[in-house]
Amino acid sequence: MAELPTGTVTLLFTDIEGSTRLLQRVGDDYAGLLSQHRSLLEEAFVAHGGVVVDKEGDAFFVAFASAKDAVAAAGEAQRALVSHDWLDENEVRVRMGLHTGEPRVVEARYVGLDVHHAARVMAVGHGGQVLLSETTRALLDADIRLRDLGEHRLKDLSRPQRLYQLEVDGLPSEFPPLQTLDNHPTNLPVQTSAFIGREQELEATGALLERDDVRLLTLIGPGGTGKTRLALQLAANVVERFGNGVFFVSLAPIRDWELVVPTVSRTLGLREQAGETPLETLVQQMRKAVAMPRPRLARLSLAGVRVAQRFSWHDSAARLIAVIDGLGDRVPVRIQTQRANRARDAKRLEIAQRLFRSEPE
Repeated sequence: MAELPTGTVTLLFTDIEGSTRLLQRVGDDYAGLLSQHRSLLEEAFVAHGGVVVDKEGDAFFVAFASAKDAVAAAGEAQRALVSHDWLDENEVRVRMGLHTGEPRVVEARYVGLDVHHAARVMAVGHGGQVLLSETTRALLDADIRLRDLGEHRLKDLSRPQRLYQLEVDGLPSEFPPLQTLDNHPTNLPVQTSAFIGREQELEATGALLERDDVRLLTLIGPGGTGKTRLALQLAANVVERFGNGVFFVSLAPIRDWELVVPTVSRTLGLREQAGETPLETLVQQMRKAVAMPRPRLARLSLAGVRVAQRFSWHDSAARLIAVIDGLGDRVPVRIQTQRANRARDAKRLEIAQRLFRSEPE
């Protein structure tokens, strides 16, 4: 290994997004993909003066004496990954994070908070994304295009950190929200009216949603009885609990079954994965909530209930609120929940009826 740069050093960390899923999908071919990924990255890093400190598993740790060289290397590495002809289109997507500081060298290794800082910057990104800390940005020329992503709280760092995204011509620039501690992504519409007179129903539905064995909460009744308004208020009340996001998915105008999954996926900011159907990608994303644990919450209408029933409720901490119209003017709104019965590994329904006063949706 070449001698590690000292003084002001820019540290770069990388790892493969969804490496476990990729391994499960390609099996024995994973070793070849991993080797190709390593060759592409190392070539780009070394070409710009980078010193590979460590490359273990699917990750790289590289040091640069120049912040400008580090950013150029990251951009070139991402271009190499995108242009590479991957086996069976199993594209390898890599997230990268850069931070500049003055780490100490002890026994040919870097030690200090700056190392952890750089790793935390990388960890909140997405495959194909290059993130930079404020100290790295301050050392760059004005001709390098960056997007200011604002301040974010990173794990193990006491203060919020301002992060930037490198913009590279010809590469993706739109990514889901950063996976930071204080980021609660949501697209819930702002309500222009106060929510009055429904406290009892809101408390009842909120209690059902809090239960670990409830996966699907359905509000059923005629149009104009306030189901959507109740669902939106309930969703807004639990934004803090569902760290991966709370999303409103409007499926009312959709009549074609094949458009349901793409609509939900676009709303959640999901990207297509090689070797997976859109539904499989969506289900996998919902299951991620278990390991985090930071579940997602989505609001669906009638067409989406069939999608909801495809999820493995036993493996997911996600929650869905479905709103269904068209039961006739005299039928009261019903609150229906679908629960996972772990004892019998089956599903059962618990139905409670609630009467709502009429209110425009």
